[in-house]
Amino acid sequence: MEFVKSFRWALPVFLVLCSLALFNNGVEASHKVFRHLQSLPAVNVKQQHRTGYHFQPTKRWINDPNGPMYFNGYYHLFYQYNPKGAVWGNIVWAHSVSKDLINWKKVEHAIYPSKPFDKYGCWSGSATVLPGNKPVILYTGIVDDKQTQVQNYAVPANVSDPYLRVWIKPDNNPLIVADNEVNKTAFRDPTTAWLGKDGQWRTTIGGRSYDTGMSFLYKSKDFMHWTKVKHPLHSTDGTGNWECPDFFPVQVNGKNGLDASATGPNVKYVFKVSLDVTRYEYYTIGTYDTENDKYIPDKDMVDGWNGLRLDYGNFYASKSFFDPSKNRRILWGWANESDTTDNDIQKGWAGIQLIPRTMVLHPNGKQLLQWPVEELESLRGKKVELSNQKLAKGEKVEIKGITAAQADVGLLLPFNSLDKAEPFDPSWDRYDAQKLCSQKGSTVEGGLGPFGLLTLASENLEEYTPVFFRVFKAQDKKHLVLMCSDASRSTLMSGKSSMKEGKDAYRPSFAGFVNVDLKDKKISLRSLIDNSVVESFGAGGKTCITSRVYPTLAIYDKAHLYAFNNGTETVRIESLKAWSMNAPKQMNH
Repeated sequence: MEFVKSFRWALPVFLVLCSLALFNNGVEASHKVFRHLQSLPAVNVKQQHRTGYHFQPTKRWINDPNGPMYFNGYYHLFYQYNPKGAVWGNIVWAHSVSKDLINWKKVEHAIYPSKPFDKYGCWSGSATVLPGNKPVILYTGIVDDKQTQVQNYAVPANVSDPYLRVWIKPDNNPLIVADNEVNKTAFRDPTTAWLGKDGQWRTTIGGRSYDTGMSFLYKSKDFMHWTKVKHPLHSTDGTGNWECPDFFPVQVNGKNGLDASATGPNVKYVFKVSLDVTRYEYYTIGTYDTENDKYIPDKDMVDGWNGLRLDYGNFYASKSFFDPSKNRRILWGWANESDTTDNDIQKGWAGIQLIPRTMVLHPNGKQLLQWPVEELESLRGKKVELSNQKLAKGEKVEIKGITAAQADVGLLLPFNSLDKAEPFDPSWDRYDAQKLCSQKGSTVEGGLGPFGLLTLASENLEEYTPVFFRVFKAQDKKHLVLMCSDASRSTLMSGKSSMKEGKDAYRPSFAGFVNVDLKDKKISLRSLIDNSVVESFGAGGKTCITSRVYPTLAIYDKAHLYAFNNGTETVRIESLKAWSMNAPKQMNH
């Protein structure tokens, strides 16, 4: 009888999770197997829509960035890669190195299935540099065709090799095996380890217990023998399986990053998780109770699907690392294609790594600020500027003189008054910015907004991807700023959906609210445009949105870029700076 009661309760949750999985950000689950396609070779690789300055292999599939690290003068990026096809499968840890995070050299694959403890797959993980300058990788291995998951380690064969080209997987693997209380098929992606005050190492691993997302915690005195702590580091009911957890300290009122083991009175902690169900990433800011090994989100944090996101668009499976060379924390994120699986196979490639971002805690302590790494500026070419340009209702101005399909553009947009801000309907869901953006698009006239950029636009605006703001006034007289990156008009192309046969590729109206004080009556926007990706940073990196788009007309020199305003309140371009972006000199990957 108790089983029947439990089943009746669990069934609705199961149905909700399953239905969400069908619409999980329009992205195929990263572990969905296409057995008939995963080894189909990419022979004729199509160049259209390939990025010019984002990291992507010359062909085939990539997904999660794994264990990025800085070691002996080089940045190392490991990433999930299918060496045989343009869909997920046959996964290895590919490896590239760089001096500057921009120019990358591909080296030998670091990890690939070869031992009983990873015979069926080498999934995501992290890198830790141990005392004595000894790097070690923790990664998830798949031991059977039932997807039983264990945690393994690998070490470089020759630490003096600056590229760390060869990695060894010792035979005392696996290091961590799930006990009977853990779902062995949802037990993956160990974090960078941190050292506690008691001298023991800790790592946390994503998983679930029924519908409760969970981050299991393990401790070790020697990094070889690990013991599971009875309670998880953190868990949240109703969130489903947790992937790619990230746990790291941040400075309060500071601009530097911190090593994973840093502690102190001016330190807060960030817990990030990738939700398998929604295909979005969520984070909270809180405290780490080191005595009881528990992470506790701050009281005003929303811990779940309605919480803060690192990026409100096509961004998943991110991994951060501490860069000791510049005392900063750097975030890598993966963007899958929003295209169809059939199109991915035809073009011979799928997936990119987004531009690495620095992360710091906002002075208000309530969210992170993200910004493209400064090294990206080395790729800037021809520059154009605008200033004191008014944009009345319905006006747009073209930003000429740069390569609009491959650009870095930033602008500051002031306005005279908040009086025309639209009332925020109490029936609207404050947590569903995406739905509001789809209803209040860039062409729907408002009061204060919509205003922003029309990126990857065709000459007659048959295609364009607008990135814009819209200001609302709530009943409590506070203002809500909506930021959108709307792919619904981005292309004339259609195809078979990767979710269901016969539908178009995924073209969402991605959106998020911007927690910004409008007392100075201005807001900033920066967008990185690169042929099939638009990465946008609102209000200095408070809200970030990434869109993948596939224009058919607005490609190469046929692409245009405009600043626009479709609100009744006039806005002004106080300053606009835009650059053509060159390709890296070395992008051998």
